[in-house]
Amino acid sequence: MTQPPPPPHQPPQGEGFGPPQDQPPQQGGSGTPQPPQGPPPAGGPDLGKAPQPGYGYPQAPGTPPAPQAPAAAPQTPPPPPPGYGYPQTPPGYGYPQTPPGYGYPAQQPGPYGGPQQPYGPPGYGYPQPAPPLQPQPGQPGGGRRVNAQLAIIVAAVVAIALIVGGGVWYAAGKDDGRKDDTASSGGGTGGDDKGGTGGSASGGAEKAPADPGSRVLFQVPMPEVKKDTSSVVVSGSWLTGKAYVKSGIAEIVGYDLDKGTKLWTIELPGPVCQASRHVTADHRTAVVYQPAMPTKLKPSHGCSQVAAIDLDAGRKLWTKTVKDGDRPANFDNVTVSGNTVAVGGTGGGAAFDITSAKVLWSPKPSDSCYDAGYGGGEKLVAVRKCGSYDQRQLNIQTIDPKSGKVISEYKMAQGIEYASVVSTDPLVVAADVGDSAGDGSGISDFFSVDNRTGKLRARISAPGDQFAARCDGITRIEHCTQLAVGNDRLYVPTEQQESSGRYSRSNAIVAFDLATGKQTGQRADAGDGYMITPLRMDGGNLLAYKRPPYDKGGQVVSIDGGSFKATKLLENPAAKSVRDVETRMLPEYSEILFAQGHLYMSKVFASSLSAANEKEYLAVAFGTG
Repeated sequence: MTQPPPPPHQPPQGEGFGPPQDQPPQQGGSGTPQPPQGPPPAGGPDLGKAPQPGYGYPQAPGTPPAPQAPAAAPQTPPPPPPGYGYPQTPPGYGYPQTPPGYGYPAQQPGPYGGPQQPYGPPGYGYPQPAPPLQPQPGQPGGGRRVNAQLAIIVAAVVAIALIVGGGVWYAAGKDDGRKDDTASSGGGTGGDDKGGTGGSASGGAEKAPADPGSRVLFQVPMPEVKKDTSSVVVSGSWLTGKAYVKSGIAEIVGYDLDKGTKLWTIELPGPVCQASRHVTADHRTAVVYQPAMPTKLKPSHGCSQVAAIDLDAGRKLWTKTVKDGDRPANFDNVTVSGNTVAVGGTGGGAAFDITSAKVLWSPKPSDSCYDAGYGGGEKLVAVRKCGSYDQRQLNIQTIDPKSGKVISEYKMAQGIEYASVVSTDPLVVAADVGDSAGDGSGISDFFSVDNRTGKLRARISAPGDQFAARCDGITRIEHCTQLAVGNDRLYVPTEQQESSGRYSRSNAIVAFDLATGKQTGQRADAGDGYMITPLRMDGGNLLAYKRPPYDKGGQVVSIDGGSFKATKLLENPAAKSVRDVETRMLPEYSEILFAQGHLYMSKVFASSLSAANEKEYLAVAFGTG
């Protein structure tokens, strides 16, 4: 999983992880839906800006690959690497990867999204029409003492027998006297088990158009970042049947799916820290945000404000905080499962009813363990940490989303410091065992767990030099990209490899059986010069994005879950002015959503422009037909 270093886990301006500040909680006013604005003025923006060249662009021969950077990364994501797909003397390092589609209803999809329904990524500023030189289609609560999160400690390599660990099963609703239940009150049920088996495709909602050639629908300019702030988090994007929704700087904006005109705006007192990728059946979701805008003197006010958002109505339903002593607790992650909003951090976890805002549970002051975070969607899974940093015990608990009662538990081997939830149903967890991945990806192994019994089904080894994916289990428990889960399979892209064509580099997606842990033999090659990465499941089919070489446009394909045959759903224009904008949306640092012939690509950080004439885009939308 060799790749360029990621953007920082916790930029001081946006995420605000760590001890809470003295800033008192501020109740953000609910945004009022605004009347739709007229279409942007004719002419459109100049997309001909000269950004970094796309993948596959020619390079000087003999140029060695850039050295790997340490884990601490720059304040803003690095620019796109030059030229995948063009002959090189030494092979380039890393390759693009794509985050799963945020914003799909909380029904088990692949790991990140539900069955095909409405759309949704983020945005800010006024959208603009397509560039004038648009090619024709076909071209492409109780307080709890905060546990200090210590620096990452490299765990010793654990013996294989210990890695496997054991499962503990608690009967649903049974009180067996254990004190490690997640909750302090409540009761309810979890999601339905709709996990597929056997890898047979049941078909999907996405159908191939007569002409997959796309055009630019609109672009959203990058919002202005004040000079006393280097970068601001703008994470969060969702699709509904009515709008494409994108986080901007201290706001969440709904855009018309085709025209990009603003439909509504929810203003916040501070920037969004984290956003749930899951939504309810009626398109409600949740975010965590700061109570005020960061400044140079105070780069973070803490991520203490938890809010529920109605993506259809375009309004904030409520804002809540959880007390940690006399201060509001900070949270590192947020998710949605059923009708429950769950937040977690180093001070423990809490949950709210998304409709009533009722507190379902909160941290227990007397508990020596804490919920570092949750994975949502079809089921709710907690990553519960016990013990000191040098004797860490991680428990992966499937819990009742209304009460927090533990349904089943898988105990990971001691010494594994961090774990990420890839999927909750079927349950798949990723970890970097003994820091053996060696590339900062957070993944050396995947663990397939039966969330009814807590028993390990299979352990899947994913060497970093062979497979590409990334998880941030340090704070953002379910933030995994370049992965999909469905058909009782785990779909993972390979690292880039040499190819025999004119571009010389390519990769593929392969499948692992979650029951056996072995590869199924299924393989979808990207094609010469392209780099393919999973987006999400569409029924029994897998949707994937193909990052293009330097002279073509990107593609979205549907891969049949049985035959693994790929069908092209969309191909973006190959014109340089359009391609330059697309290739700046580096998949591993962007949010990519696809639904009903529409592709939305957006960034997760807004930063100050380096030059007065520089143009940058928060989001760009493509569509067929």
